[in-house]
Amino acid sequence: MALTFDPFREMDRMAARLLTGSGGSAGSSWMPMDLYRSDDHYVVHVDLPGIDPGSIDLGVDAGTLTIQAERTIGGGDQRQWIAQERPAGRYIRQLSLGSDVDLDAIEASYEHGVLTLTIPVAERAKPRKIEVQQGGGRTQIDAGSGSSSGEGSNARAQAGSTS
Repeated sequence: MALTFDPFREMDRMAARLLTGSGGSAGSSWMPMDLYRSDDHYVVHVDLPGIDPGSIDLGVDAGTLTIQAERTIGGGDQRQWIAQERPAGRYIRQLSLGSDVDLDAIEASYEHGVLTLTIPVAERAKPRKIEVQQGGGRTQIDAGSGSSSGEGSNARAQAGSTS
């Protein structure tokens, strides 16, 4: 199999390097991620292929989660590169976290080039039942779905009033 050189592709690559201003490091766009909510926690998967797990640095400050990682290409200065397309350098990605997450219980793991973060929803932000006292009995309203049991609109009307 012969290696081929496409000058137009190389020009596109060089233009991308100039536009990112980092000599090939594509910053946060290089760290593609998936983010979803599952039950009472959020899950983040960040692709970090070829990253030394010891170079991954995670931090939370003022509601911002910062992910930093570094990828190096070894081999010294004796190499004569024919093509060098794999990005190297320090990469940073920041996520703004809302007030509905438990910052003290974030868990992280790294396996097969994927960093996985599990961010639990704070207890105060989880759906819960609220009891409404009415006359001589109690009515429960499910705060998560807005449905009520008991005397229908009468229970909802009294839930909004203060005594």
